[in-house]
Amino acid sequence: MDFDDEGSNFELKEIQTLSGHTDRVWSLAWNPATGTDDAQPVIASCSGDKTVRIWERSALTRSWDCKAVLEETHTRTVRSCTWSPSGKLLATASFDATTAIWENVGGDFQCVSTLEGHENEVKSVSWNASESLLATCSRDKTVWIWEVMPGNEFECASVLQGHTQDVKMIKWHPTMDILFSCSYDNTIKVWAEDDTGDWHCIQTIGESSNGHSSTVWAISFNAGGDKMVTCSDDLTLKVWEADIEGMRSGNNQVLWKHLSTLSGYHDRTIFSVHWSREGIIASGAADDAIRFFVESKDSVVDGPSYRLLLKKEKAHDMDVNVVQWSPGQENRVMASASDDGTIKIWELATSSN
Repeated sequence: MDFDDEGSNFELKEIQTLSGHTDRVWSLAWNPATGTDDAQPVIASCSGDKTVRIWERSALTRSWDCKAVLEETHTRTVRSCTWSPSGKLLATASFDATTAIWENVGGDFQCVSTLEGHENEVKSVSWNASESLLATCSRDKTVWIWEVMPGNEFECASVLQGHTQDVKMIKWHPTMDILFSCSYDNTIKVWAEDDTGDWHCIQTIGESSNGHSSTVWAISFNAGGDKMVTCSDDLTLKVWEADIEGMRSGNNQVLWKHLSTLSGYHDRTIFSVHWSREGIIASGAADDAIRFFVESKDSVVDGPSYRLLLKKEKAHDMDVNVVQWSPGQENRVMASASDDGTIKIWELATSSN
Protein backbone atom coordinates (compact mmCIF):
# COMPACT_ATOMS: atom_id res chain seq x y z
CA MET A 1 0.00 0.00 0.00
CA ASP A 2 1.52 3.30 -1.10
CA PHE A 3 0.22 5.97 1.24
CA ASP A 4 2.08 8.73 -0.57
CA ASP A 5 0.08 8.37 -3.78
CA GLU A 6 -3.44 8.24 -2.45
CA GLY A 7 -3.83 11.97 -2.93
CA SER A 8 -5.64 12.08 0.35
CA ASN A 9 -5.38 13.38 3.83
CA PHE A 10 -6.04 10.95 6.62
CA GLU A 11 -8.27 11.58 9.59
CA LEU A 12 -9.16 9.42 12.57
CA LYS A 13 -12.93 9.37 12.93
CA GLU A 14 -14.41 8.32 16.26
CA ILE A 15 -17.21 5.83 15.63
CA GLN A 16 -18.31 5.16 19.22
CA THR A 17 -17.19 5.34 22.84
CA LEU A 18 -17.92 2.23 24.90
CA SER A 19 -18.51 2.96 28.57
CA GLY A 20 -19.19 0.51 31.38
CA HIS A 21 -15.91 -0.32 33.08
CA THR A 22 -15.56 1.46 36.42
CA ASP A 23 -11.75 1.58 36.42
CA ARG A 24 -8.97 1.88 33.86
CA VAL A 25 -9.19 -0.40 30.82
CA TRP A 26 -5.89 -2.22 30.44
CA SER A 27 -6.38 -4.27 27.34
CA LEU A 28 -8.79 -5.31 24.61
CA ALA A 29 -8.96 -7.97 21.92
CA TRP A 30 -11.01 -8.38 18.74
CA ASN A 31 -12.42 -11.86 18.27
CA PRO A 32 -10.64 -13.09 15.09
CA ALA A 33 -13.61 -15.24 14.04
CA THR A 34 -15.91 -12.20 13.84
CA GLY A 35 -16.18 -9.17 11.58
CA THR A 36 -17.14 -11.33 8.59
CA ASP A 37 -20.26 -11.57 6.43
CA ASP A 38 -21.65 -14.12 8.89
CA ALA A 39 -20.61 -12.62 12.22
CA GLN A 40 -20.68 -9.09 13.58
CA PRO A 41 -17.43 -7.93 15.21
CA VAL A 42 -16.88 -8.79 18.88
CA ILE A 43 -14.38 -7.23 21.31
CA ALA A 44 -13.32 -8.33 24.79
CA SER A 45 -11.97 -5.72 27.21
CA CYS A 46 -10.47 -6.05 30.68
CA SER A 47 -10.05 -3.63 33.51
CA GLY A 48 -8.86 -2.66 36.95
CA ASP A 49 -12.49 -3.22 38.02
CA LYS A 50 -11.72 -7.01 38.00
CA THR A 51 -14.13 -7.67 35.12
CA VAL A 52 -14.01 -8.58 31.46
CA ARG A 53 -16.64 -7.15 29.14
CA ILE A 54 -17.78 -8.62 25.83
CA TRP A 55 -18.95 -6.05 23.29
CA GLU A 56 -20.73 -6.77 20.00
CA ARG A 57 -21.78 -4.57 17.13
CA SER A 58 -25.42 -4.75 16.13
CA ALA A 59 -26.01 -5.72 12.50
CA LEU A 60 -29.11 -3.55 12.46
CA THR A 61 -27.98 -0.30 14.09
CA ARG A 62 -24.18 -0.81 13.76
CA SER A 63 -23.99 0.36 17.37
CA TRP A 64 -21.78 -1.45 19.88
CA ASP A 65 -23.38 -2.89 23.01
CA CYS A 66 -22.07 -4.76 26.04
CA LYS A 67 -23.30 -8.35 25.71
CA ALA A 68 -21.74 -9.88 28.82
CA VAL A 69 -19.80 -8.97 31.95
CA LEU A 70 -17.43 -11.72 33.13
CA GLU A 71 -17.03 -11.20 36.85
CA GLU A 72 -16.60 -12.96 40.18
CA THR A 73 -13.71 -15.02 38.83
CA HIS A 74 -10.68 -12.76 39.11
CA THR A 75 -10.16 -11.12 42.50
CA ARG A 76 -7.84 -8.35 41.28
CA THR A 77 -7.17 -6.28 38.14
CA VAL A 78 -7.54 -8.14 34.82
CA ARG A 79 -4.47 -7.01 32.93
CA SER A 80 -4.65 -8.83 29.60
CA CYS A 81 -7.17 -10.67 27.43
CA THR A 82 -6.80 -12.53 24.16
CA TRP A 83 -8.99 -14.78 22.00
CA SER A 84 -7.75 -18.09 20.66
CA PRO A 85 -7.23 -17.99 16.86
CA SER A 86 -10.50 -19.89 16.31
CA GLY A 87 -12.31 -17.35 18.47
CA LYS A 88 -13.78 -20.11 20.63
CA LEU A 89 -11.81 -19.46 23.83
CA LEU A 90 -10.87 -16.28 25.67
CA ALA A 91 -7.86 -16.17 28.01
CA THR A 92 -7.67 -13.50 30.71
CA ALA A 93 -4.60 -12.76 32.85
CA SER A 94 -4.92 -11.13 36.25
CA PHE A 95 -2.98 -9.53 39.07
CA ASP A 96 -4.49 -12.31 41.24
CA ALA A 97 -1.73 -14.54 39.76
CA THR A 98 -4.15 -16.65 37.70
CA THR A 99 -5.10 -16.94 34.04
CA ALA A 100 -8.72 -17.86 33.33
CA ILE A 101 -9.96 -19.62 30.19
CA TRP A 102 -13.51 -18.76 29.10
CA GLU A 103 -15.75 -20.50 26.61
CA ASN A 104 -18.92 -19.18 25.03
CA VAL A 105 -21.50 -21.88 25.75
CA GLY A 106 -24.75 -20.97 24.03
CA GLY A 107 -24.18 -17.25 24.46
CA ASP A 108 -23.14 -17.63 28.10
CA PHE A 109 -19.45 -17.25 28.93
CA GLN A 110 -18.20 -19.84 31.40
CA CYS A 111 -14.80 -20.11 33.06
CA VAL A 112 -13.73 -23.62 31.98
CA SER A 113 -10.18 -23.59 33.34
CA THR A 114 -7.98 -21.66 35.75
CA LEU A 115 -4.19 -21.69 35.30
CA GLU A 116 -2.21 -21.29 38.50
CA GLY A 117 1.53 -21.24 39.07
CA HIS A 118 2.85 -17.71 38.80
CA GLU A 119 3.96 -16.23 42.14
CA ASN A 120 2.26 -12.88 41.55
CA GLU A 121 0.65 -10.65 38.91
CA VAL A 122 0.17 -12.18 35.47
CA LYS A 123 0.76 -9.41 32.94
CA SER A 124 0.08 -10.95 29.53
CA VAL A 125 -1.25 -14.06 27.80
CA SER A 126 -0.84 -15.23 24.19
CA TRP A 127 -2.01 -18.19 22.05
CA ASN A 128 0.16 -19.70 19.33
CA ALA A 129 -1.20 -19.87 15.77
CA SER A 130 -2.29 -23.51 15.97
CA GLU A 131 -3.95 -23.04 19.38
CA SER A 132 -1.86 -25.88 20.82
CA LEU A 133 0.17 -23.67 23.17
CA LEU A 134 -0.60 -20.80 25.52
CA ALA A 135 2.03 -18.54 27.08
CA THR A 136 1.76 -16.37 30.19
CA CYS A 137 4.20 -13.95 31.83
CA SER A 138 4.39 -12.29 35.19
CA ARG A 139 5.97 -9.83 37.55
CA ASP A 140 7.70 -12.91 38.98
CA LYS A 141 10.12 -12.57 35.98
CA THR A 142 9.07 -15.90 34.42
CA VAL A 143 7.34 -16.94 31.21
CA TRP A 144 5.25 -20.11 31.33
CA ILE A 145 4.34 -22.22 28.31
CA TRP A 146 1.18 -24.29 28.68
CA GLU A 147 0.20 -27.20 26.45
CA VAL A 148 -3.48 -27.19 25.49
CA MET A 149 -4.89 -30.65 26.27
CA PRO A 150 -8.29 -32.16 25.46
CA GLY A 151 -11.20 -31.16 27.68
CA ASN A 152 -9.93 -27.63 28.36
CA GLU A 153 -7.01 -28.95 30.39
CA PHE A 154 -3.74 -27.00 30.37
CA GLU A 155 -0.42 -28.56 31.32
CA CYS A 156 2.70 -26.55 32.07
CA ALA A 157 5.27 -27.54 29.44
CA SER A 158 8.03 -25.16 30.48
CA VAL A 159 8.94 -22.33 32.83
CA LEU A 160 11.30 -19.90 31.09
CA GLN A 161 13.67 -17.96 33.28
CA GLY A 162 16.01 -15.32 31.94
CA HIS A 163 14.43 -11.94 32.44
CA THR A 164 15.76 -10.10 35.49
CA GLN A 165 12.60 -8.01 36.01
CA ASP A 166 8.84 -7.94 35.51
CA VAL A 167 7.85 -9.40 32.09
CA LYS A 168 5.38 -6.96 30.55
CA MET A 169 4.19 -8.78 27.44
CA ILE A 170 4.56 -12.00 25.49
CA LYS A 171 3.65 -12.65 21.88
CA TRP A 172 3.85 -15.74 19.71
CA HIS A 173 5.14 -15.32 16.17
CA PRO A 174 2.10 -15.23 13.82
CA THR A 175 3.05 -18.41 11.95
CA MET A 176 5.74 -20.23 13.94
CA ASP A 177 6.11 -21.58 17.45
CA ILE A 178 8.63 -18.95 18.43
CA LEU A 179 7.82 -16.85 21.48
CA PHE A 180 8.81 -13.23 22.18
CA SER A 181 8.83 -11.54 25.58
CA CYS A 182 9.59 -7.98 26.64
CA SER A 183 10.40 -6.69 30.06
CA TYR A 184 11.07 -4.02 32.62
CA ASP A 185 14.71 -5.17 32.27
CA ASN A 186 14.74 -3.26 28.91
CA THR A 187 15.18 -6.42 26.79
CA ILE A 188 13.25 -8.49 24.28
CA LYS A 189 13.88 -12.23 24.43
CA VAL A 190 13.23 -14.79 21.71
CA TRP A 191 12.41 -18.36 22.81
CA ALA A 192 12.30 -21.57 20.75
CA GLU A 193 12.02 -25.28 21.36
CA ASP A 194 14.99 -27.55 20.62
CA ASP A 195 14.90 -31.09 19.17
CA THR A 196 14.51 -32.59 22.64
CA GLY A 197 11.45 -30.50 23.46
CA ASP A 198 13.25 -28.08 25.78
CA TRP A 199 12.63 -24.35 25.43
CA HIS A 200 15.60 -21.99 25.31
CA CYS A 201 16.27 -18.29 24.83
CA ILE A 202 17.82 -18.06 21.35
CA GLN A 203 18.30 -14.29 21.30
CA THR A 204 18.29 -11.38 23.74
CA ILE A 205 17.82 -7.97 22.18
CA GLY A 206 19.24 -5.38 24.55
CA GLU A 207 20.59 -1.86 24.39
CA SER A 208 23.96 -3.09 23.10
CA SER A 209 22.24 -4.48 19.98
CA ASN A 210 20.40 -1.23 19.12
CA GLY A 211 17.67 -2.21 21.57
CA HIS A 212 15.68 -0.11 24.01
CA SER A 213 17.19 1.78 26.93
CA SER A 214 14.15 1.47 29.21
CA THR A 215 11.13 -0.80 29.81
CA VAL A 216 9.82 -2.52 26.66
CA TRP A 217 6.02 -2.49 26.82
CA ALA A 218 4.74 -4.18 23.68
CA ILE A 219 5.53 -6.18 20.55
CA SER A 220 3.66 -6.54 17.26
CA PHE A 221 4.39 -8.29 13.94
CA ASN A 222 3.68 -7.28 10.37
CA ALA A 223 1.42 -9.45 8.22
CA GLY A 224 4.35 -11.35 6.71
CA GLY A 225 5.91 -12.12 10.08
CA ASP A 226 9.37 -11.02 8.91
CA LYS A 227 9.24 -7.69 10.76
CA MET A 228 8.51 -6.81 14.36
CA VAL A 229 7.86 -3.45 16.02
CA THR A 230 8.47 -2.76 19.72
CA CYS A 231 7.65 0.23 21.93
CA SER A 232 9.21 1.48 25.10
CA ASP A 233 9.44 3.80 28.05
CA ASP A 234 12.49 5.25 26.23
CA LEU A 235 9.93 7.09 23.98
CA THR A 236 10.90 5.18 20.82
CA LEU A 237 9.43 2.60 18.51
CA LYS A 238 11.90 0.18 16.95
CA VAL A 239 11.46 -2.00 13.88
CA TRP A 240 13.27 -5.33 13.57
CA GLU A 241 13.67 -7.78 10.71
CA ALA A 242 14.52 -11.47 10.39
CA ASP A 243 15.04 -13.96 7.58
CA ILE A 244 11.62 -15.60 7.60
CA GLU A 245 12.63 -18.39 5.19
CA GLY A 246 15.55 -19.31 7.42
CA MET A 247 13.21 -19.43 10.39
CA ARG A 248 10.73 -21.63 8.53
CA SER A 249 13.48 -24.10 7.73
CA GLY A 250 13.90 -24.58 11.48
CA ASN A 251 17.12 -22.61 11.79
CA ASN A 252 17.12 -21.35 15.37
CA GLN A 253 20.25 -19.32 14.68
CA VAL A 254 18.29 -16.74 12.67
CA LEU A 255 18.63 -13.42 14.47
CA TRP A 256 16.38 -10.37 14.51
CA LYS A 257 18.24 -7.28 13.30
CA HIS A 258 17.52 -3.63 13.99
CA LEU A 259 16.04 -1.84 10.96
CA SER A 260 14.82 1.52 12.16
CA THR A 261 14.18 3.63 15.26
CA LEU A 262 11.25 6.05 15.34
CA SER A 263 12.09 8.75 17.87
CA GLY A 264 10.96 12.29 18.53
CA TYR A 265 7.26 11.54 18.08
CA HIS A 266 6.33 10.77 21.69
CA ASP A 267 7.22 12.64 24.85
CA ARG A 268 5.63 10.14 27.26
CA THR A 269 5.86 6.34 27.61
CA ILE A 270 4.59 4.36 24.60
CA PHE A 271 2.44 1.56 26.02
CA SER A 272 1.04 -0.11 22.93
CA VAL A 273 1.88 -0.73 19.29
CA HIS A 274 0.01 -2.71 16.64
CA TRP A 275 0.83 -3.31 12.98
CA SER A 276 -2.12 -3.50 10.58
CA ARG A 277 -2.42 -6.02 7.74
CA GLU A 278 -1.77 -3.29 5.19
CA GLY A 279 1.30 -1.97 6.96
CA ILE A 280 0.13 0.88 9.18
CA ILE A 281 1.75 0.98 12.62
CA ALA A 282 -0.47 2.44 15.36
CA SER A 283 0.91 3.50 18.74
CA GLY A 284 -0.78 4.54 21.96
CA ALA A 285 0.98 6.43 24.73
CA ALA A 286 0.82 8.16 28.10
CA ASP A 287 0.36 11.52 26.36
CA ASP A 288 -3.26 10.49 25.59
CA ALA A 289 -2.53 10.47 21.85
CA ILE A 290 -2.61 7.83 19.10
CA ARG A 291 -0.13 7.98 16.23
CA PHE A 292 0.10 6.21 12.89
CA PHE A 293 3.27 5.45 10.93
CA VAL A 294 3.92 4.01 7.49
CA GLU A 295 7.03 3.00 5.61
CA SER A 296 8.49 6.00 3.85
CA LYS A 297 8.83 6.03 0.07
CA ASP A 298 12.25 7.57 0.57
CA SER A 299 13.58 4.47 2.35
CA VAL A 300 17.32 4.37 1.93
CA VAL A 301 19.54 1.61 0.67
CA ASP A 302 20.43 0.34 4.13
CA GLY A 303 16.79 -0.33 5.00
CA PRO A 304 13.36 1.21 5.29
CA SER A 305 12.50 4.29 7.28
CA TYR A 306 9.09 5.16 8.65
CA ARG A 307 7.18 8.40 8.71
CA LEU A 308 4.30 9.82 10.71
CA LEU A 309 1.03 9.45 8.81
CA LEU A 310 -1.26 11.00 11.42
CA LYS A 311 -1.36 12.04 15.06
CA LYS A 312 -4.60 12.10 17.03
CA GLU A 313 -4.18 14.39 20.02
CA LYS A 314 -6.42 13.80 23.05
CA ALA A 315 -7.69 10.51 21.68
CA HIS A 316 -8.56 9.77 25.32
CA ASP A 317 -8.73 11.87 28.49
CA MET A 318 -5.91 9.83 30.06
CA ASP A 319 -3.14 7.34 29.12
CA VAL A 320 -3.83 5.18 26.07
CA ASN A 321 -3.05 1.64 27.23
CA VAL A 322 -3.81 -0.29 24.07
CA VAL A 323 -4.42 0.16 20.35
CA GLN A 324 -5.67 -2.75 18.26
CA TRP A 325 -6.60 -2.98 14.59
CA SER A 326 -9.69 -4.96 13.66
CA PRO A 327 -8.86 -8.35 12.08
CA GLY A 328 -12.19 -8.34 10.21
CA GLN A 329 -13.05 -7.25 6.70
CA GLU A 330 -12.98 -3.55 7.51
CA ASN A 331 -9.31 -2.78 7.02
CA ARG A 332 -8.94 0.54 8.78
CA VAL A 333 -11.08 0.10 11.87
CA MET A 334 -9.34 0.05 15.23
CA ALA A 335 -10.08 0.16 18.94
CA SER A 336 -8.25 1.84 21.79
CA ALA A 337 -8.63 1.72 25.57
CA SER A 338 -7.51 4.02 28.31
CA ASP A 339 -7.03 4.85 31.97
CA ASP A 340 -10.14 7.01 31.49
CA GLY A 341 -12.22 3.80 31.64
CA THR A 342 -13.43 3.92 28.05
CA ILE A 343 -12.90 1.97 24.85
CA LYS A 344 -13.16 3.86 21.59
CA ILE A 345 -13.87 2.50 18.12
CA TRP A 346 -12.17 4.45 15.33
CA GLU A 347 -11.95 4.49 11.57
CA LEU A 348 -8.84 5.73 9.79
CA ALA A 349 -10.55 7.50 6.91
CA THR A 350 -9.34 9.39 3.88
CA SER A 351 -10.56 12.82 2.91
CA SER A 352 -9.58 14.03 -0.54
CA ASN A 353 -7.58 17.22 -0.83
